[in-house]
Amino acid sequence: MRVVVAGGTGVVGRYVVEELSALGHTPVVLARGRGVDLLTGTGLDEAMAGAEAAIDVSNVVTMRRSSAVGFFEAATGRLVDSSRRAGVRHLVVLSIVGVDRVGLGYYEAKLRQERIALSGAVPATVLRATQFHEFAGQLLARVPGPVAVLPRQRIRPVAAAEVAAELVRIAVGEPQGLGPELAGPEEHQLVDLARRVVRASGRRRPVLGVRLPGAVGRAMASGGLLPGDTARLGTVTFESWLADPAT
Repeated sequence: MRVVVAGGTGVVGRYVVEELSALGHTPVVLARGRGVDLLTGTGLDEAMAGAEAAIDVSNVVTMRRSSAVGFFEAATGRLVDSSRRAGVRHLVVLSIVGVDRVGLGYYEAKLRQERIALSGAVPATVLRATQFHEFAGQLLARVPGPVAVLPRQRIRPVAAAEVAAELVRIAVGEPQGLGPELAGPEEHQLVDLARRVVRASGRRRPVLGVRLPGAVGRAMASGGLLPGDTARLGTVTFESWLADPAT
């Protein structure tokens, strides 16, 4: 099966490409470095030709609502339209557990992405997953200064490789609409994971957890980003991932 992967060079996208190849499918990476621009549509129809399924793990690094909404509206809209023209039978979109409960600008943009995909002309499935194990380290890298101040939030991190395997499993099956959630095996406080990342790197950098103000902070601190009881659970713990990030 020919499967296009939007964002196939990213954290989870690379695993999606590897999983597809391992199962004998033909992955086609949609990325600017491969001559395909989701925002402008450059090279998109050519890359989509002959595809039976599409997996969207594209992303934009911003917390600004306007920037995130603008990106996902343009990218997802173009991907849906191009998939329709190519005769794609199944579009799979990766989203985040809690986007409908936590009113953060980026999450509102992901919720908009879900709606565009599910209301489009191509049968679609949305997989909501929890934060990847890489999440704490990514936040640390974005916070300047000798002290890292991170939001207090309860999370259940999952291995990116397990998310990729689930996306591929869904893509080769029948469309489900809003599918089941996927989460990691253990619940943690984000700041605790960040401290473990710092220790594992051999650095000495204090990590402070603060509760964000308003409804967003309350939702994060009270479990708004945790999955429901029916979620599928991965098996790779944060500790085992930290010891071997390739897992």
